[in-house]
Amino acid sequence: MEEWVNRVHCGDALEFLKSLPDKCVALIFTSPPYNMRTRVRNGVYTEREKSGTFSCKYEEFHDALSVEEYFIFHRDCIKEMLRVADVVFWNIAIVTGSKEAVFRLIGYFHKIIRDIIVWDKGEGQPAMHPAVINRCYELILIFESGGPANGRAFGRSFFPRGSMRDIWRIHGNSVCKENAACFPLDLPRRAILNWTRPGEIVCDPFMGTGTTAVAAMMERRNFIGCDISSKMIEIAKRRIKLQASQIKIEMA
Repeated sequence: MEEWVNRVHCGDALEFLKSLPDKCVALIFTSPPYNMRTRVRNGVYTEREKSGTFSCKYEEFHDALSVEEYFIFHRDCIKEMLRVADVVFWNIAIVTGSKEAVFRLIGYFHKIIRDIIVWDKGEGQPAMHPAVINRCYELILIFESGGPANGRAFGRSFFPRGSMRDIWRIHGNSVCKENAACFPLDLPRRAILNWTRPGEIVCDPFMGTGTTAVAAMMERRNFIGCDISSKMIEIAKRRIKLQASQIKIEMA
């Protein structure tokens, strides 16, 4: 495991997960692409026209899978995540391209979804089309395969009784301006603090610009990360290097 820890790797998330040993990390906190460039036209799912609005987030991934492709890929990824981690936090927005597949995934994994947290972002971008509700929240599905059968009690968590709410009100603005899809640091930090211990390993197979890794470092955890975009990997490495220098200053 030493060759994996505290490093970010460039590649496909599913293949990366398959390369990891069983139960090698304490927590996975991740947010996959939302299939933002898939839309419905004349009752049929199709790829959006290329535009600055919907093609700027990912340069090396088109983010326009069919409903079936999106479901199968993330079903297989979640299975692998549950093989390598005790607990999986899976952050997703319900948008046109993800909606049907996410609802299918919830049904498919219904026995091991321990609970769902609503990330209240405080505000949402105006919908791009008429008769569409503005999306001001995202869902964090929490999977745990080794805990009590069904039920809501976690087999492994560290928050005091009655202290953990199921709505996390964290402003959606990100500290990373180089990636519009980057979530705020406080999102993974809250999960890391309450579901892991110092020194344990946190993984993000859709790491993007490295927010989960930086959050893990801030809380004295180790990390493993992967992303398909070489551009995002370089940004992540810069952020990790900066955070490492800040930790040295704090410990000096």
